[in-house]
Amino acid sequence: MTTTTQTPGDRKIVTFSLDHQSFGIDMRSLIEIREWEEPTPLPGVPSYILGVTNLRGTVVPVIGLAERLGWRPSTIHSRSCLLVVNLAGKQAGFLVDEVADIVLIHDQEIQPAPDIEIGEPAIISGLVKVQERSVSANDNGKMVLLLDLEALGISRVMDNAA
Repeated sequence: MTTTTQTPGDRKIVTFSLDHQSFGIDMRSLIEIREWEEPTPLPGVPSYILGVTNLRGTVVPVIGLAERLGWRPSTIHSRSCLLVVNLAGKQAGFLVDEVADIVLIHDQEIQPAPDIEIGEPAIISGLVKVQERSVSANDNGKMVLLLDLEALGISRVMDNAA
């Protein structure tokens, strides 16, 4: 975990992997990181909604983030976990392959998404290079795609399922 002091224009992101690709979300939306447990399935919902789980008395939808992005479903393993986040006042859990780190980035380090045709361009709010803790000093870091979870439209699906 990064221990640098946070200043205006800085933000913390949680980095995680999906199918060997690195992603990040703003730490302010994160409620907790939970160990994977099989959710209770729901009928009649999109295939990326894996079901629901009970989070201290609150029913929380579990979303397969890989499926939602149009990728093959994640394979569940010992490091699979849920990122429980707050989306527009509602909680949702996103299945990810592995949480990597919490890093401090500066707003000026964020690069815009490339100007190419992307199915849902708003879901990538930018790209940033981050340095992993366990790499050599000569490593230039890895590129992390910053996700805008609100742009995934999960809130609308949660409203329709309710």
